[in-house]
Amino acid sequence: MSLRDSLDLIRTVRPDAGTAAIEHEIVAERASSLGAAERRVVAAVAALATAGEDRTQALATARQVVWEYFVQREMVGFRKHADVIRELSISSEVLAGLGAIGKPKR
Repeated sequence: MSLRDSLDLIRTVRPDAGTAAIEHEIVAERASSLGAAERRVVAAVAALATAGEDRTQALATARQVVWEYFVQREMVGFRKHADVIRELSISSEVLAGLGAIGKPKR
C-alpha cells in the first residue's frame, strides 16, 4: 500500500484528518503572532514609562502598538481587553488615544 493509498483510506475513515494538521499550524501561528504583538506592547509601555519630558513620540508609539494588539486579539476572538489592560499596565493616557489619527503631513 502506498502513502497515497494510506492517506485516501484515512480521509475515507476520518474526512477531517486531512485538514487537522493545517488547522493546528494556523492556531499555532495565531498564538505566536499574538505573543509577538503582546511583547511589542510591553516594550512600548516600558519605553513610555522611561521617557523623559518629551513623551510625544513614545506615547504615539504606545497607542499605535496597543491598538494593533487589540485589533489582533479581536480578530482571533478575544473581545474583552480589561484583563490585559491590567496585566500589561496599559495606562489610561494610552487608552485615551487609541485609534486616533494624527494630522496628515504636507
